[in-house]
Amino acid sequence: MSKTALVSSVSHFDQLLSTSKIVVVDFYADWCGPCKAIAPIYEQLSAQLSRPQKIAFAKVDTERQKQIAQTYGVTALPTFMVFKDQQVISTVQGADPRKLSEVVKKLAAEADSDGSGGFGEASSGDAGWSGISLPKGYDDVTDQVDVRGLDLLNSDSNFGDARTLFDTSKPSALASGKGKDESAASERKKDWVESDTDEQLMLFIPFQSTLKVHTLHVTSLRPKDTNQDGDEIPMRPKTIHLYINRAHVLGFEETEDISATQTVTLQPQAWDKTTGIAKVELRFVKFQKVSSLVLFVSDGDGDGEKVRIDRVKIIGEKGEKRELGKLEKIGDQAGE
Repeated sequence: MSKTALVSSVSHFDQLLSTSKIVVVDFYADWCGPCKAIAPIYEQLSAQLSRPQKIAFAKVDTERQKQIAQTYGVTALPTFMVFKDQQVISTVQGADPRKLSEVVKKLAAEADSDGSGGFGEASSGDAGWSGISLPKGYDDVTDQVDVRGLDLLNSDSNFGDARTLFDTSKPSALASGKGKDESAASERKKDWVESDTDEQLMLFIPFQSTLKVHTLHVTSLRPKDTNQDGDEIPMRPKTIHLYINRAHVLGFEETEDISATQTVTLQPQAWDKTTGIAKVELRFVKFQKVSSLVLFVSDGDGDGEKVRIDRVKIIGEKGEKRELGKLEKIGDQAGE
C-alpha cells in the first residue's frame, strides 16, 4: 500500500503541512509524460523515507487542485516542492531523478540529525543504513528496485510488507541494541517480514534498470527468546532459490518445474553476529542482465514454521535504464 497521500482538497493539503515537519509534494497531471516517468522513483522515496509526523509525501493533481497549484506558482510539470514547518524550502522542476533524490535524502538526513529518530543512521549525505561493507568495486543498487511492482507471497499480514524489506532505515531490532523484536517495535508497526502458513516466502523484485547483480545482503534478526505471548521464534532463511527475468512472481508449485538460476544454502556461520546480515554471493556470470529477480526461501535453519527477513540489499552495477512500467523478458532459461 502506498504511503503517498493524494491531496483531495485545500484543507487536506493544509492538514498535511501542519501534521508533518517535512512534506514533499509532487505537482503532476495525468496527461504529463515526464510525470509518469518519474512516478516510480517518487514512490520509492516515499516508501523508504516516510515517517509519521516527521516526513510525509503527497501528490497534487494540478487539474483537480488548481487553487493549490496557483497558490504556489506551479508553472511546469512535474514540479516537486519540499516544505519544512509549512514553508517551501526547496523546489525541483522537471523529471530529474538524481536531483530529486539528492534533495529529499539530504533533508531526511538533516531531520534525523535533529535527534527525533526514525530514519536510521545517516552520515556523509547517506540517509540510509549501510549494514556491512560492500564488495570492492561494487555499489548498493537497491535504489533501482521498482517498489510499485513488488510482490510477496505467504507473508503474515501482522508484520511488514514487501516494501519493508527495502526500507533504508536501520531495523528496529538493531536500534534497540538487544536484538529483541517486541521491545524495539512496541510502539510502531513491526518492520520486518515473517512467513505465514509455513516457512516459505516468495518475493518478486522488478528493477528500474537492467542490473549486474553480484551479491545480496539479507538481514534476519531472530529474537533470542520467546515473546510474552509465547509465540514461535521465527527462523532465519536457509535455502534460497533465485530466478532472473521473470515477468511476475512465481507460484510455489511452479518452482518444481522451473530450474533456478542459482540455489544458495546459508550455514549458521554465514550470519554476521552484530548486524544479522548474510552475504549471498552469486555466480556473477549468470546475473549480468537482470531486469527482475525472484527470491524463493524454501526452508529455514530449524524445525519451526516461520521464517523472518528484516532487510534485503542488492549489490552490483547499474546498467541500461529500462522502459518504466514494462518489464523486459530477457529469457526463460536460467542464466539467459
